[in-house]
Amino acid sequence: MTNEVCTLGGGCFWCLDSAFRKVKGILSVTSGYAGGNLTNPTYEQVCSGETGHAEVVQLAFNRDEISFATVLELFFALHDPTTLNRQGADVGSQYRSIIFYGSDTQKTIAEATIAKLDREKIWPNPIVTQVVPLTTFYEAEFYHQNYYELNGSNRYCQLVINPKLGKFRDHYAQYLT
Repeated sequence: MTNEVCTLGGGCFWCLDSAFRKVKGILSVTSGYAGGNLTNPTYEQVCSGETGHAEVVQLAFNRDEISFATVLELFFALHDPTTLNRQGADVGSQYRSIIFYGSDTQKTIAEATIAKLDREKIWPNPIVTQVVPLTTFYEAEFYHQNYYELNGSNRYCQLVINPKLGKFRDHYAQYLT
């Protein structure tokens, strides 16, 4: 088994967390923060938009079961990568679309994927997803881990996450457990 780790931000980490937990080959999903200038930030500090961090998920995956390119395909299906610093009603740099790469190979695949998607004009506007090296990942507070599963009746889960998961299941069932 060949394991790899990647760190992705595409809006609220609860949305990405809930979807990737259902993907074959994903070994673990950890919600957290990356890309900012404050050591050990809290959720409240990140939500202020003043730390520079993005809400992210860090995924450990088995490359024998799922490739990094496929992980990115699913990532881009789960959010709008053409809106700068926002996903729906979530506004601020903490919700930006971002790929934190851990190797030159991941960087190359991420840049090639973005270029391909832009050429295919899947969205009417160009992709604004940042591709930057991962320096430090901070795990989010325990109550953010597996949030959807533990808080499915929450209004945000019902109004935002449920529709995303439904669409995700409809279009990507072959990748789901």
